Amino acid sequence: MRARIDRTSHAADQDGGSWKEFPKVKLQRMNRRALTLGALAVSGALALTACGSDDTGSNGGGGATNSAQAGSIDCMDAKGQILSDGSSAQKNAIDAWVKNFTAACPDIQINYKAGGSGAGVTAFTQGQVPFAGSDSALDSEEVAATKGTACADGGQGINLPMVGGPVAIGFNISGVDSLVLDAPTLAKIFDSKITNWNDPAIKKLNPDVDLPDLKIQAFHRSDDSGTTDNFTAYLKAAAPSDWKYEGGKTWQAKGGQAAAQSSGVAQQVKQTNGAIGYFELSYAKDGIKTVAIDNGSGTPVEATVENATKAIADAKVVGTGKDMAMELNYATKAEGAYPITLVTYEIVCDKGNKADTLPATKAFLSYIASEEGQQILAENDYAPMPEDIITKIRETIAGLS
Repeated sequence: MRARIDRTSHAADQDGGSWKEFPKVKLQRMNRRALTLGALAVSGALALTACGSDDTGSNGGGGATNSAQAGSIDCMDAKGQILSDGSSAQKNAIDAWVKNFTAACPDIQINYKAGGSGAGVTAFTQGQVPFAGSDSALDSEEVAATKGTACADGGQGINLPMVGGPVAIGFNISGVDSLVLDAPTLAKIFDSKITNWNDPAIKKLNPDVDLPDLKIQAFHRSDDSGTTDNFTAYLKAAAPSDWKYEGGKTWQAKGGQAAAQSSGVAQQVKQTNGAIGYFELSYAKDGIKTVAIDNGSGTPVEATVENATKAIADAKVVGTGKDMAMELNYATKAEGAYPITLVTYEIVCDKGNKADTLPATKAFLSYIASEEGQQILAENDYAPMPEDIITKIRETIAGLS
């Protein structure tokens, strides 16, 4: 069963572009690229550390080192400040990108507030930011809302997948170092149907683990979030009998506790014995342990960039024209494929962008889509985009007007 990220494909005659519809990604070709990307994840030559918090913009502060050369980044003679908002899942990637970009282009300032995908889409559709990050593609209503507001001259918002990666399930159980869960059990935990860590369903999946008699503290996002959208899409696809909610960016299940942005959920898991929560893998730091997922293939799958890449290899592009919304197979049973995987989009107008921010926006987006920009992802617990996709994205960015 496939759960669609974009929910509604956009008609080819809406894109205002001149080149033909992007073909669907062929699984065989994607699998070959998955191997390449997996190798990239373990062989990078960068040494970046992510900086900043979810709640503030960033100018790329911190002492991270990297292999980028200032001369290899094209500033396009742009100047000025870009304010942006959106996905907190990609915040650590944005921080690393901004650090490199602003070092090469000191006349351009990038301020990204990771207020969540919902906040980013709202800011973009209202014309407040030149681009936004979202872990869910714009749906047809949101695309319509961009016309004449964010995008002038007949333009509309398009989805450019730029960042991939696993949604990790972090846990904190005193004395427990490893944990395996499956979709039905996760659905019951986050729907308050399983409330104690020594529940028989959890014991069955972890026969060799000494599970304590301890209350489960399940944390979800308080803000509208694409990470929530992807996590609940997985539960809906892989455990339809146990997860009856519609899904989307807003958390719908009863019970549990809420925290803002991925950093807030990760912090609550880190400091609360008995806690479990979901967030992008780059937030699983400072001793936070992550759940291995039983996807039905016979061997539990760890949340790693390489395993997320295998899941992305089982995805396809469903957007038309310049829109490149993707469809992930959340119910995949492919061996080694981590099923709770997201793709973060940079959302921008295909045409009709504001003249005062367009040059800086194109310069920054061109950099993060470049080979150099994509290499940074693997060193920060993210998955780069497959070559077919990122090549078309580069062409689209070059043609933004």
